[in-house]
Amino acid sequence: QLAESGGGLVEAGGSLTLSCAATGDTFSRYSISWFRRVPGKERTFVATSPGTSSRAQYEESVKGRFTISRDNGKNTAYLQMNSLKPDDTAIYFCGARYGGDFDYTISGAYEFWGRGTQVTVSS
Repeated sequence: QLAESGGGLVEAGGSLTLSCAATGDTFSRYSISWFRRVPGKERTFVATSPGTSSRAQYEESVKGRFTISRDNGKNTAYLQMNSLKPDDTAIYFCGARYGGDFDYTISGAYEFWGRGTQVTVSS
């Protein structure tokens, strides 16, 4: 199971850190990714922390502003979001899939999802 937290209301230019807490004892072997969804649209990829030694990957619009990280000892992944923009307003979800050999940008590829946390950025 996955559970997101840390969402909220923030002014443009501000920061938030989202957390994704997981249960289980093989967390380090899972790729953990963040997706987001705005009303009326599908979930879209934001960032991934592969369950291998591969580097983190980011969607183009968040590069340099968002940082994904993980603490395998705490079974938790994070998304540090800086320089937030109104366009970042969405429900943010974390997803997990065992291993790393898959197209991480496709939401259907993930085995587990959290319920999401709302992020609202005011202008």
